Amino acid sequence: MRATWVRLWRGAVGLGAGALLLTAAGSAAAQPGAAGAQLRPFICQTQSFLLPDGSNLGPPLDAACGFTPRIDYVYMPKAGGGFRPMADTARLPDDVATTTTTAGLTVPFVVRLETTPINRGIHQNAVLFDPTAETAPTPAGPPRAWNRRLLAVHGVGCPGGWYIQGAAQGVSVLDPVRLGEGYAVFNNTLRHPTNSCNAALAGETAKLDKAHVVEVFGAPDFTVSMGGSGGAYTSLQIADAFPGLFDGLLISATFPDALSIAMAGSDAHLLSHYFAGPGAGFSEAQRVAVSGYKSLRAFADAAGQVQRTDPVSDRTSPDGYRGAVWNPAVPATLRYDPKTNPHGARPTIFDVARDIYGVDRATGFALRPFDNVGVQYGQMALRARQITPAQFLDLNARIGGYDRDANFVTARSVGDLGAIRRAQEAGLALGGGGGLASIPVLDAAGGPLLYDEDGGYHYQWFHFAVRERMKQANGDASNHVMWRGGIGMADISRTASAAALSPEGQAVSAKVTVEGWNALVDWIAAIKADPGAGSTREKVRRDRPANLMDGCWTKSLDPQFIAEPQTWGRGPDTRCNALYPSYSFVRKEAGGPLAANVYKCQLKAIDPKDYAGFTATELARLRAIFPTGVCDFTRPGQGAARVIPRT
Repeated sequence: MRATWVRLWRGAVGLGAGALLLTAAGSAAAQPGAAGAQLRPFICQTQSFLLPDGSNLGPPLDAACGFTPRIDYVYMPKAGGGFRPMADTARLPDDVATTTTTAGLTVPFVVRLETTPINRGIHQNAVLFDPTAETAPTPAGPPRAWNRRLLAVHGVGCPGGWYIQGAAQGVSVLDPVRLGEGYAVFNNTLRHPTNSCNAALAGETAKLDKAHVVEVFGAPDFTVSMGGSGGAYTSLQIADAFPGLFDGLLISATFPDALSIAMAGSDAHLLSHYFAGPGAGFSEAQRVAVSGYKSLRAFADAAGQVQRTDPVSDRTSPDGYRGAVWNPAVPATLRYDPKTNPHGARPTIFDVARDIYGVDRATGFALRPFDNVGVQYGQMALRARQITPAQFLDLNARIGGYDRDANFVTARSVGDLGAIRRAQEAGLALGGGGGLASIPVLDAAGGPLLYDEDGGYHYQWFHFAVRERMKQANGDASNHVMWRGGIGMADISRTASAAALSPEGQAVSAKVTVEGWNALVDWIAAIKADPGAGSTREKVRRDRPANLMDGCWTKSLDPQFIAEPQTWGRGPDTRCNALYPSYSFVRKEAGGPLAANVYKCQLKAIDPKDYAGFTATELARLRAIFPTGVCDFTRPGQGAARVIPRT
């Protein structure tokens, strides 16, 4: 039955959204669950996908981007330097190296690489395999050196990730360390957010990817998912929405989801627009205080991430971003332009997942969840007396919102409640209460700027937002361990920022990479070996290694681990916060939660006691600015919902 199901789906075109419904509001929406309408347009890129020997997959065979599956072999030479193609499968190369797996088996370092179409994406899996001595693998006869463990890797990014198959996977399955240990590694172009910034589609694809690997090799003992940045949120979102697919996560440069980046960017971009106009009189210190970020540079980097929501090309702004990021593979004739091509494809995280967010029948555009009704921008700065009541009132009177094309408008933005609810149910907005409740999660390292928070938009608050969401959903986050320090789990030799790191930074990163992986694998193995009673979540708690705890790594050539609970904050309150101070974001400085999961707040009446020092005239103006009330962040957001797990 499994094999039949996999064959039926290998060329599938689902969006992971479900059957279309018509809502009472007259918009098309999706029922999270089964595969839904296919994404169009969709550009095949088989002819651009390169294989180890330098060849490509050739032109697509059909509209579903099909191609002829193939098996290639590569080997690691004794001198190292990376894998080389192995054209002759009848004899081993004279210079082939050997490797010893986690099971203690020493074998020639030859890797079988399969490339096959799955879900309109390009799937690859790799595993140790000696074609000169072994027959084709089957579940009854798996590769001899496979340690019966799987590793799912994912790509990075998001801007430009729409309407394409992808010409690369972002992170190669040819990982010499994990393959050398005996792991089978798999990936798909549709799990690289730079190709497809849609976690529902990535999850559907990952399920099919793993099913195919099981069909070929047999059932694994466990599956680890690993990724940084976009690969971190891809790991988190898939694990939460598809329970049982992954048995543990090793993540770095963490975000909860692409939506969190876009929503934080939307607030920051509005604020940047205000400061460039009527708010020009705010000092640099006041701008930083209202934004919550460490510096104006960090604030501008955050604001620039609103590009994920902007469908209009060639737009620039004072905070330095450009709108409508497109992959060059998408022809200009297919791209949306409000004047010349109003029915073209729209390059936003909403429109690429329109079956989930829902569609406005009047425009054909995806419904949007961004809402800032009742948000009191600069509230914390006002309370700290960093801005005056007059500045606070002017800011909130003029901040405005966006229209459907991400143009600035004077009115506040009203998010669609259905879109907000469905995004959470489908896991596009990470909840943490699905599959994440019952697997180990090790957030083992930070972004490429080593937590200096001066830019790059890999801010620490995103890491803590993940933990807060898991805690809210499950009562605690005992299955979540956080380490700070380092640049991420990728091999630093393959990280673009590695050259910019100090020797101390490289030392921390190398140590975190090794120790983080070993710690997580030991944890997963202990859970799988636990024959005792209790739920998986209970086993996750009790089988966590005693030496695996929260902490951070010192910045030195011999990094030392400081074991202490990790908290969001800065200053001398803890040793780790002194080393790696964490800053805030615009919505939190407006009184919002660290979890950043209130997308449309419930409102409350203005209470004069909350505005000490305001005159009667100022209070009257405040009521005029917020005629329906202000956000009550002590209550769940409107449209709050839990993820609906898909199995």
